[in-house]
Amino acid sequence: MESIIATWQGLVLCGIVSWIVVSSYLNVTQKIRSFIQPWVTHRVNSGTPFILQIQKYQHSFLDSLFSGLSCVVSVPFYTAFLPLLFWSGHGKLARQMTLLMAFCDYSGNCIKDVISAPRPSCPPVRRITATKDEEDNALEYGLPSSHTLNTVCLSGYLLLYVLSSAQNEDASIKFAGLALVCLFTALVGLGRIYLGMHSVIDVISGLALGLVILGFWLTVHEYVDFFISSGQNVTSFWAALSFVLLFAYPTPEFPTPSFEYHTAFNGVAFGIVSGIQQTYNQFHHEAVPRIFTTDLTIPTFLGRMLVGIPTILVVKFCSKALAKWILPTVSNTLGIPIKSTSYFPMLNGSATGKKSDETKQSSYFQKLFFLSSQDSFDVDTGIRFLQYAGLAWSVVDLVPSFFSYLRL
Repeated sequence: MESIIATWQGLVLCGIVSWIVVSSYLNVTQKIRSFIQPWVTHRVNSGTPFILQIQKYQHSFLDSLFSGLSCVVSVPFYTAFLPLLFWSGHGKLARQMTLLMAFCDYSGNCIKDVISAPRPSCPPVRRITATKDEEDNALEYGLPSSHTLNTVCLSGYLLLYVLSSAQNEDASIKFAGLALVCLFTALVGLGRIYLGMHSVIDVISGLALGLVILGFWLTVHEYVDFFISSGQNVTSFWAALSFVLLFAYPTPEFPTPSFEYHTAFNGVAFGIVSGIQQTYNQFHHEAVPRIFTTDLTIPTFLGRMLVGIPTILVVKFCSKALAKWILPTVSNTLGIPIKSTSYFPMLNGSATGKKSDETKQSSYFQKLFFLSSQDSFDVDTGIRFLQYAGLAWSVVDLVPSFFSYLRL
Protein backbone atom coordinates (compact mmCIF):
# COMPACT_ATOMS: atom_id res chain seq x y z
CA MET A 1 0.00 0.00 0.00
CA GLU A 2 2.79 2.42 0.90
CA SER A 3 4.51 1.73 -2.42
CA ILE A 4 1.29 2.52 -4.31
CA ILE A 5 0.91 5.82 -2.45
CA ALA A 6 4.55 6.74 -3.10
CA THR A 7 4.07 5.87 -6.77
CA TRP A 8 1.07 8.11 -7.32
CA GLN A 9 2.72 10.92 -5.39
CA GLY A 10 5.72 10.65 -7.67
CA LEU A 11 3.49 10.53 -10.75
CA VAL A 12 1.66 13.70 -9.68
CA LEU A 13 4.90 15.62 -9.13
CA CYS A 14 6.49 14.29 -12.32
CA GLY A 15 3.35 15.19 -14.25
CA ILE A 16 3.46 18.79 -13.07
CA VAL A 17 7.20 19.10 -13.74
CA SER A 18 6.69 17.62 -17.21
CA TRP A 19 3.94 20.16 -17.87
CA ILE A 20 6.26 22.98 -16.79
CA VAL A 21 8.97 21.84 -19.19
CA VAL A 22 6.67 21.13 -22.14
CA SER A 23 4.53 24.26 -21.75
CA SER A 24 7.60 26.47 -21.45
CA TYR A 25 9.29 24.86 -24.46
CA LEU A 26 6.15 25.18 -26.59
CA ASN A 27 5.32 28.65 -25.22
CA VAL A 28 1.80 27.47 -24.38
CA THR A 29 0.87 30.54 -22.29
CA GLN A 30 1.60 32.97 -25.12
CA LYS A 31 -0.30 30.85 -27.63
CA ILE A 32 -3.38 30.58 -25.43
CA ARG A 33 -3.24 34.31 -24.67
CA SER A 34 -2.94 35.32 -28.34
CA PHE A 35 -5.96 33.15 -29.15
CA ILE A 36 -8.32 34.09 -26.29
CA GLN A 37 -7.28 37.59 -25.16
CA PRO A 38 -8.60 39.53 -28.22
CA TRP A 39 -12.02 37.84 -27.95
CA VAL A 40 -12.30 38.50 -24.21
CA THR A 41 -11.10 42.10 -24.59
CA HIS A 42 -13.75 42.71 -27.25
CA ARG A 43 -16.42 41.28 -24.92
CA VAL A 44 -15.23 43.47 -22.06
CA ASN A 45 -15.31 46.61 -24.20
CA SER A 46 -18.69 45.79 -25.75
CA GLY A 47 -20.09 45.18 -22.28
CA THR A 48 -19.29 48.69 -21.07
CA PRO A 49 -22.75 50.15 -21.99
CA PHE A 50 -24.42 47.47 -19.86
CA ILE A 51 -22.21 48.35 -16.86
CA LEU A 52 -23.07 52.02 -17.32
CA GLN A 53 -26.76 51.09 -17.36
CA ILE A 54 -26.34 49.27 -14.05
CA GLN A 55 -24.43 52.19 -12.57
CA LYS A 56 -27.23 54.62 -13.41
CA TYR A 57 -28.91 53.29 -10.28
CA GLN A 58 -26.04 54.54 -8.13
CA HIS A 59 -26.97 55.03 -4.48
CA SER A 60 -24.94 55.22 -1.29
CA PHE A 61 -26.86 52.22 0.10
CA LEU A 62 -25.96 50.10 -2.94
CA ASP A 63 -22.35 51.29 -2.71
CA SER A 64 -22.18 50.11 0.90
CA LEU A 65 -24.10 46.88 0.27
CA PHE A 66 -22.00 45.64 -2.64
CA SER A 67 -18.72 46.83 -1.09
CA GLY A 68 -19.63 44.94 2.08
CA LEU A 69 -20.46 41.78 0.12
CA SER A 70 -17.11 42.03 -1.66
CA CYS A 71 -15.33 42.14 1.70
CA VAL A 72 -17.30 39.17 3.02
CA VAL A 73 -16.24 36.92 0.13
CA SER A 74 -12.66 38.18 -0.15
CA VAL A 75 -9.50 36.19 0.59
CA PRO A 76 -8.63 38.28 3.70
CA PHE A 77 -12.07 37.53 5.16
CA TYR A 78 -11.67 33.79 4.70
CA THR A 79 -8.15 33.99 6.11
CA ALA A 80 -9.63 35.49 9.28
CA PHE A 81 -12.75 33.30 9.34
CA LEU A 82 -11.18 29.87 8.83
CA PRO A 83 -9.16 29.84 12.10
CA LEU A 84 -12.39 30.43 14.02
CA LEU A 85 -13.95 27.49 12.18
CA PHE A 86 -11.06 25.26 13.23
CA TRP A 87 -11.36 26.34 16.85
CA SER A 88 -15.13 25.82 16.88
CA GLY A 89 -14.64 22.07 16.50
CA HIS A 90 -15.60 21.81 12.82
CA GLY A 91 -12.15 20.70 11.74
CA LYS A 92 -13.18 18.72 8.67
CA LEU A 93 -15.20 21.58 7.25
CA ALA A 94 -12.42 24.06 8.03
CA ARG A 95 -9.63 22.08 6.39
CA GLN A 96 -11.77 21.25 3.35
CA MET A 97 -12.75 24.90 2.85
CA THR A 98 -9.12 25.97 3.29
CA LEU A 99 -7.87 23.58 0.63
CA LEU A 100 -10.80 24.39 -1.65
CA MET A 101 -10.04 28.10 -1.23
CA ALA A 102 -6.40 27.46 -2.13
CA PHE A 103 -7.49 25.48 -5.19
CA CYS A 104 -9.90 28.21 -6.29
CA ASP A 105 -7.30 30.91 -5.73
CA TYR A 106 -4.64 29.09 -7.73
CA SER A 107 -6.95 28.10 -10.60
CA GLY A 108 -8.60 31.49 -10.91
CA ASN A 109 -5.38 33.48 -10.74
CA CYS A 110 -3.68 31.17 -13.24
CA ILE A 111 -6.45 31.78 -15.74
CA LYS A 112 -6.36 35.53 -15.04
CA ASP A 113 -2.65 35.74 -15.79
CA VAL A 114 -2.72 33.36 -18.76
CA ILE A 115 -5.42 35.36 -20.56
CA SER A 116 -4.36 38.76 -19.17
CA ALA A 117 -7.70 40.33 -20.08
CA PRO A 118 -8.40 43.92 -18.98
CA ARG A 119 -11.02 45.07 -16.50
CA PRO A 120 -13.70 47.55 -17.65
CA SER A 121 -12.18 50.88 -18.62
CA CYS A 122 -12.32 53.52 -15.90
CA PRO A 123 -13.52 56.05 -17.05
CA PRO A 124 -16.19 55.84 -18.42
CA VAL A 125 -17.00 53.10 -15.90
CA ARG A 126 -17.11 54.27 -12.28
CA ARG A 127 -14.93 52.01 -10.12
CA ILE A 128 -15.53 51.85 -6.36
CA THR A 129 -12.67 50.50 -4.23
CA ALA A 130 -13.74 50.96 -0.64
CA THR A 131 -10.84 49.03 0.90
CA LYS A 132 -7.13 48.53 0.36
CA ASP A 133 -7.87 44.94 -0.64
CA GLU A 134 -10.19 46.15 -3.39
CA GLU A 135 -7.54 48.58 -4.62
CA ASP A 136 -5.12 45.68 -4.90
CA ASN A 137 -7.75 43.54 -6.64
CA ALA A 138 -8.18 46.27 -9.24
CA LEU A 139 -4.53 45.77 -10.22
CA GLU A 140 -5.21 42.18 -11.26
CA TYR A 141 -6.56 41.09 -14.61
CA GLY A 142 -10.29 40.65 -14.98
CA LEU A 143 -11.36 37.23 -16.25
CA PRO A 144 -12.59 35.29 -14.32
CA SER A 145 -14.17 37.09 -11.37
CA SER A 146 -12.46 35.58 -8.32
CA HIS A 147 -15.20 36.81 -5.98
CA THR A 148 -17.86 35.02 -8.02
CA LEU A 149 -15.76 31.88 -8.34
CA ASN A 150 -15.02 31.72 -4.60
CA THR A 151 -18.63 32.39 -3.68
CA VAL A 152 -19.94 29.57 -5.86
CA CYS A 153 -17.41 27.05 -4.54
CA LEU A 154 -17.36 27.90 -0.85
CA SER A 155 -21.04 28.69 -0.30
CA GLY A 156 -22.01 25.66 -2.37
CA TYR A 157 -19.68 23.38 -0.43
CA LEU A 158 -20.85 24.83 2.89
CA LEU A 159 -24.50 24.19 1.93
CA LEU A 160 -23.82 20.58 0.98
CA TYR A 161 -21.80 20.01 4.16
CA VAL A 162 -24.57 21.38 6.37
CA LEU A 163 -27.27 19.37 4.63
CA SER A 164 -25.25 16.14 4.78
CA SER A 165 -24.34 16.69 8.44
CA ALA A 166 -27.92 17.40 9.42
CA GLN A 167 -29.14 14.44 7.33
CA ASN A 168 -32.31 16.37 6.67
CA GLU A 169 -34.54 14.88 3.97
CA ASP A 170 -36.98 17.82 3.93
CA ALA A 171 -37.06 19.01 0.32
CA SER A 172 -38.27 22.47 1.30
CA ILE A 173 -35.20 23.06 3.49
CA LYS A 174 -32.89 21.92 0.70
CA PHE A 175 -34.66 24.19 -1.76
CA ALA A 176 -34.47 27.14 0.65
CA GLY A 177 -30.74 26.55 1.18
CA LEU A 178 -30.10 26.31 -2.56
CA ALA A 179 -32.16 29.44 -3.21
CA LEU A 180 -30.19 31.32 -0.55
CA VAL A 181 -26.86 30.30 -2.09
CA CYS A 182 -28.07 31.27 -5.57
CA LEU A 183 -29.32 34.65 -4.33
CA PHE A 184 -26.05 35.31 -2.51
CA THR A 185 -24.00 34.38 -5.59
CA ALA A 186 -26.18 36.55 -7.83
CA LEU A 187 -25.77 39.54 -5.51
CA VAL A 188 -22.00 39.10 -5.43
CA GLY A 189 -21.84 38.85 -9.23
CA LEU A 190 -24.11 41.86 -9.70
CA GLY A 191 -22.06 43.76 -7.13
CA ARG A 192 -18.84 43.18 -9.05
CA ILE A 193 -20.46 44.74 -12.12
CA TYR A 194 -22.06 47.60 -10.16
CA LEU A 195 -18.72 48.45 -8.51
CA GLY A 196 -17.06 48.59 -11.94
CA MET A 197 -14.62 45.82 -11.03
CA HIS A 198 -15.77 43.30 -13.64
CA SER A 199 -17.65 42.97 -16.88
CA VAL A 200 -20.44 40.47 -17.54
CA ILE A 201 -18.08 38.00 -19.24
CA ASP A 202 -15.85 37.99 -16.14
CA VAL A 203 -18.75 37.15 -13.84
CA ILE A 204 -20.14 34.47 -16.16
CA SER A 205 -16.73 32.82 -16.49
CA GLY A 206 -16.27 32.95 -12.71
CA LEU A 207 -19.66 31.28 -12.24
CA ALA A 208 -18.91 28.57 -14.81
CA LEU A 209 -15.42 27.86 -13.49
CA GLY A 210 -16.73 27.81 -9.93
CA LEU A 211 -19.33 25.17 -10.79
CA VAL A 212 -16.69 23.04 -12.52
CA ILE A 213 -14.28 23.28 -9.58
CA LEU A 214 -17.05 22.58 -7.04
CA GLY A 215 -18.16 19.50 -8.99
CA PHE A 216 -14.58 18.24 -9.17
CA TRP A 217 -13.95 18.90 -5.49
CA LEU A 218 -17.06 16.99 -4.44
CA THR A 219 -15.68 13.91 -6.19
CA VAL A 220 -12.28 14.03 -4.48
CA HIS A 221 -12.73 15.81 -1.14
CA GLU A 222 -13.16 12.64 0.92
CA TYR A 223 -9.98 11.14 -0.57
CA VAL A 224 -8.09 14.38 0.07
CA ASP A 225 -9.29 14.53 3.66
CA PHE A 226 -8.33 10.92 4.31
CA PHE A 227 -4.91 11.53 2.81
CA ILE A 228 -4.02 14.60 4.87
CA SER A 229 -5.36 13.10 8.10
CA SER A 230 -3.85 9.62 7.89
CA GLY A 231 -1.81 9.31 4.71
CA GLN A 232 1.86 8.51 4.16
CA ASN A 233 4.58 11.08 3.36
CA VAL A 234 1.97 13.83 3.53
CA THR A 235 4.16 16.73 4.66
CA SER A 236 7.06 15.97 2.32
CA PHE A 237 4.71 15.45 -0.62
CA TRP A 238 2.80 18.69 0.04
CA ALA A 239 6.05 20.62 0.42
CA ALA A 240 7.20 19.35 -2.97
CA LEU A 241 3.77 20.03 -4.47
CA SER A 242 3.80 23.61 -3.16
CA PHE A 243 7.27 24.11 -4.61
CA VAL A 244 6.48 22.87 -8.12
CA LEU A 245 3.20 24.81 -8.19
CA LEU A 246 5.21 28.01 -7.74
CA PHE A 247 7.17 27.03 -10.86
CA ALA A 248 4.02 26.05 -12.74
CA TYR A 249 2.36 29.42 -12.26
CA PRO A 250 2.09 31.23 -15.63
CA THR A 251 3.80 34.52 -16.37
CA PRO A 252 1.28 37.34 -16.99
CA GLU A 253 1.59 39.89 -19.76
CA PHE A 254 2.40 42.52 -17.11
CA PRO A 255 3.09 41.98 -13.39
CA THR A 256 0.05 41.78 -11.09
CA PRO A 257 -0.48 40.90 -7.40
CA SER A 258 -2.09 37.56 -8.35
CA PHE A 259 1.08 35.53 -7.82
CA GLU A 260 1.55 37.10 -4.38
CA TYR A 261 -1.96 36.05 -3.36
CA HIS A 262 -1.37 32.53 -4.62
CA THR A 263 1.94 32.29 -2.78
CA ALA A 264 0.31 33.35 0.48
CA PHE A 265 -2.56 30.88 0.24
CA ASN A 266 -0.21 28.18 -1.00
CA GLY A 267 1.69 28.71 2.24
CA VAL A 268 -1.58 28.58 4.22
CA ALA A 269 -2.48 25.24 2.63
CA PHE A 270 0.94 23.78 3.41
CA GLY A 271 0.82 24.99 7.02
CA ILE A 272 -2.66 23.52 7.51
CA VAL A 273 -1.76 20.18 5.95
CA SER A 274 1.50 19.77 7.87
CA GLY A 275 -0.16 20.77 11.15
CA ILE A 276 -3.15 18.47 10.67
CA GLN A 277 -0.88 15.59 9.78
CA GLN A 278 1.00 15.97 13.06
CA THR A 279 -1.93 16.60 15.41
CA TYR A 280 -5.00 15.00 13.85
CA ASN A 281 -5.49 12.40 16.58
CA GLN A 282 -5.07 15.01 19.33
CA PHE A 283 -7.03 18.03 18.12
CA HIS A 284 -8.81 17.44 14.80
CA HIS A 285 -10.58 14.08 14.87
CA GLU A 286 -14.36 13.89 14.51
CA ALA A 287 -14.99 13.47 18.25
CA VAL A 288 -13.57 16.85 19.32
CA PRO A 289 -16.00 19.17 21.17
CA ARG A 290 -18.04 21.47 18.96
CA ILE A 291 -19.45 24.89 19.63
CA PHE A 292 -22.99 25.21 21.05
CA THR A 293 -22.55 22.00 23.06
CA THR A 294 -21.89 21.55 26.77
CA ASP A 295 -18.29 20.60 25.95
CA LEU A 296 -17.64 23.87 24.08
CA THR A 297 -19.77 26.72 25.33
CA ILE A 298 -19.84 30.25 23.99
CA PRO A 299 -17.70 31.67 26.88
CA THR A 300 -15.12 28.94 26.28
CA PHE A 301 -15.05 29.71 22.56
CA LEU A 302 -14.58 33.41 23.30
CA GLY A 303 -11.68 32.44 25.53
CA ARG A 304 -10.21 30.50 22.63
CA MET A 305 -10.47 33.58 20.44
CA LEU A 306 -8.76 35.76 23.06
CA VAL A 307 -5.86 33.28 23.21
CA GLY A 308 -5.73 32.20 19.59
CA ILE A 309 -5.92 35.45 17.61
CA PRO A 310 -3.00 37.21 19.36
CA THR A 311 -0.97 34.00 19.14
CA ILE A 312 -1.31 33.60 15.38
CA LEU A 313 -0.52 37.28 14.84
CA VAL A 314 2.67 36.90 16.87
CA VAL A 315 3.59 33.75 14.93
CA LYS A 316 2.95 35.52 11.63
CA PHE A 317 5.27 38.35 12.65
CA CYS A 318 7.97 35.98 13.95
CA SER A 319 7.83 33.64 10.93
CA LYS A 320 8.17 36.63 8.61
CA ALA A 321 11.16 37.97 10.56
CA LEU A 322 12.77 34.52 10.65
CA ALA A 323 12.24 34.00 6.91
CA LYS A 324 13.70 37.45 6.15
CA TRP A 325 16.82 36.43 8.06
CA ILE A 326 17.18 32.82 6.88
CA LEU A 327 16.45 33.01 3.15
CA PRO A 328 18.94 35.78 2.23
CA THR A 329 21.58 34.11 4.43
CA VAL A 330 21.09 30.71 2.79
CA SER A 331 21.01 32.25 -0.69
CA ASN A 332 24.25 34.13 -0.10
CA THR A 333 25.89 31.01 1.35
CA LEU A 334 24.93 28.96 -1.71
CA GLY A 335 25.92 31.74 -4.12
CA ILE A 336 22.38 32.19 -5.43
CA PRO A 337 21.68 35.76 -6.65
CA ILE A 338 18.52 37.21 -5.16
CA LYS A 339 16.35 40.27 -5.52
CA SER A 340 13.46 41.70 -3.54
CA THR A 341 10.57 43.86 -4.72
CA SER A 342 9.07 44.55 -1.29
CA TYR A 343 11.03 43.41 1.76
CA PHE A 344 14.59 44.38 0.78
CA PRO A 345 14.51 47.27 -1.73
CA MET A 346 18.29 47.52 -1.55
CA LEU A 347 18.55 44.12 -3.24
CA ASN A 348 17.05 45.40 -6.49
CA GLY A 349 19.78 45.40 -9.03
CA SER A 350 22.26 43.83 -6.64
CA ALA A 351 22.53 40.80 -8.83
CA THR A 352 24.10 42.74 -11.70
CA GLY A 353 27.74 42.85 -12.46
CA LYS A 354 30.36 40.12 -12.70
CA LYS A 355 29.15 36.70 -11.56
CA SER A 356 31.17 33.84 -10.21
CA ASP A 357 31.02 30.34 -11.66
CA GLU A 358 28.66 29.30 -8.88
CA THR A 359 26.34 32.17 -9.70
CA LYS A 360 26.35 31.29 -13.38
CA GLN A 361 25.46 27.72 -12.52
CA SER A 362 22.65 28.98 -10.30
CA SER A 363 21.38 31.18 -13.14
CA TYR A 364 21.40 28.17 -15.47
CA PHE A 365 19.47 26.22 -12.84
CA GLN A 366 16.85 28.96 -12.75
CA LYS A 367 16.47 29.02 -16.51
CA LEU A 368 16.34 25.24 -16.64
CA PHE A 369 13.37 25.18 -14.28
CA PHE A 370 11.81 28.40 -15.63
CA LEU A 371 11.55 30.00 -12.20
CA SER A 372 12.22 33.44 -13.56
CA SER A 373 13.21 35.20 -16.73
CA GLN A 374 15.58 37.30 -14.64
CA ASP A 375 19.04 36.42 -13.37
CA SER A 376 18.00 36.27 -9.73
CA PHE A 377 15.42 34.78 -7.41
CA ASP A 378 12.77 37.02 -5.90
CA VAL A 379 13.27 36.22 -2.23
CA ASP A 380 9.91 37.80 -1.40
CA THR A 381 8.17 34.68 -2.70
CA GLY A 382 9.89 32.44 -0.17
CA ILE A 383 9.37 34.92 2.67
CA ARG A 384 5.68 35.26 1.93
CA PHE A 385 5.24 31.49 1.67
CA LEU A 386 6.97 30.76 4.99
CA GLN A 387 5.17 33.62 6.74
CA TYR A 388 1.72 32.30 5.91
CA ALA A 389 2.74 28.67 6.38
CA GLY A 390 3.81 29.54 9.91
CA LEU A 391 0.56 31.36 10.57
CA ALA A 392 -1.53 28.41 9.34
CA TRP A 393 0.53 25.86 11.28
CA SER A 394 -0.05 27.82 14.48
CA VAL A 395 -3.83 27.73 13.86
CA VAL A 396 -4.00 23.92 13.83
CA ASP A 397 -1.03 22.93 15.99
CA LEU A 398 0.37 25.58 18.35
CA VAL A 399 -2.89 27.28 19.35
CA PRO A 400 -4.80 24.01 20.01
CA SER A 401 -1.87 22.99 22.22
CA PHE A 402 -2.43 26.17 24.23
CA PHE A 403 -6.15 25.37 24.41
CA SER A 404 -5.35 21.93 25.80
CA TYR A 405 -2.93 23.36 28.35
CA LEU A 406 -5.41 26.05 29.45
CA ARG A 407 -8.34 23.59 29.36
CA LEU A 408 -10.27 25.71 26.90
